[in-house]
Amino acid sequence: MNTDLKTIILVDDDPTNLAVGSDALGEYYDVLTLNSGARLLKALEKNIPDLILLDVEMPEMNGYEVIKLIKGKPETAHIPVIFLTAKSDDENELEGLSSGAIDYIIKPFSPALLRKRIELHLLVESQKLELVNFNNNLQEMVDAKTRMVVELQNSVMKTMAELVECRDHITGGHIERTQHYLKIMLDALVKERIYEKEVPSWNITLVLQSAQLHDVGKIAIEDGILKKPGRLTAEEFEKIKEHPAFGKKVIEKIKESTTERDFLDYAEVIAISHHERWDGSGYPYGLRGEEIPLLGRIMAIADVYDALVSERPYKKAFTHEEAARIIADDSGKHFDPVLVSLFLGVSDKFREAAVTYRAQEALHGN
Repeated sequence: MNTDLKTIILVDDDPTNLAVGSDALGEYYDVLTLNSGARLLKALEKNIPDLILLDVEMPEMNGYEVIKLIKGKPETAHIPVIFLTAKSDDENELEGLSSGAIDYIIKPFSPALLRKRIELHLLVESQKLELVNFNNNLQEMVDAKTRMVVELQNSVMKTMAELVECRDHITGGHIERTQHYLKIMLDALVKERIYEKEVPSWNITLVLQSAQLHDVGKIAIEDGILKKPGRLTAEEFEKIKEHPAFGKKVIEKIKESTTERDFLDYAEVIAISHHERWDGSGYPYGLRGEEIPLLGRIMAIADVYDALVSERPYKKAFTHEEAARIIADDSGKHFDPVLVSLFLGVSDKFREAAVTYRAQEALHGN
């Protein structure tokens, strides 16, 4: 077999037709001749040709029955089939084309015409394959570009988040931990189908990435306040309360210079709203209830839980049970009651994560 030639299977129950077809095509193609549809189906289990020439009128299984089986299997459905038939009426030709054949050639055929028809159809199939390959390559290029954009987004956010943590050493590790707690809450929201009007429209991956910037506004807070080892004065706390608004401004500035805005939109919402309180006593805007964006309400629980179970120079770490009780007691005051209920349902996962982080910090001497 010449591997440089296209392969054609010619199927006809008449030996004379097989001989004529083989002589007409043998110089130009690798031709396999078979005398029944059953033998064709058997051959296709091991060999996939470039084209099939299929007689319509055959005993036991006619061409229409054969092509139906060919087109019904994913591994053979793509093979172009040309019907060969002695019937020249429009009805039979229409039936042949409707069944999936690409052409309908009347016997007896001219060898030159047969070769030209086959040549044209193989050219079309080749061009179709090139188009498919082009589209696949184009999709791969798009996917690669998308991965690059996502990696860039994550790199920018991680760098900025680490810059904030580098300044605010007292709360080291806070960004990674709150991101983990946020994921627990988001997974539970999706599973329990809570707030279905909003959550399904979110890109959860981007939400989690953007959460790294929830405290980016602290970059504008002076070191004397940010690094103070003890409790803040009322005046200093008022300065700290400005960091959500600063964060919003930082993110808005980044958005001015990029077209990749989705993750920054999420980041902006979280940054500005995660210190608002359900009863309206939060900051910076004093929003109340569902006026507070849902992302901010979720982040508030993750943020406060981490603050409670983490040690600070001015306080010892609360136990998980104490932290969960404080959050439960603040349902309807600090926190969205629906989200508090959700938190309590997955609090064991919060406990496991907190224990793991505490062990890691102890191992590294933090």
